[in-house]
Amino acid sequence: MLYWAIVFFVVAIIAGVLGFGGIASATASIAQILFFIFVVLFVGALLMQLVRGRSP
Repeated sequence: MLYWAIVFFVVAIIAGVLGFGGIASATASIAQILFFIFVVLFVGALLMQLVRGRSP
């Protein structure tokens, strides 16, 4: 998921440089949403690991 956030971010940068403002803002929004979903899932996984503890 982080891969796709980075891909959309790069597409947004390229579209912004080329002057496609609408496409740039749309892809930047998608990248931002995917990044926050990734962060929430990552923090959830860390919390689950802490609660679960280490297995022998």
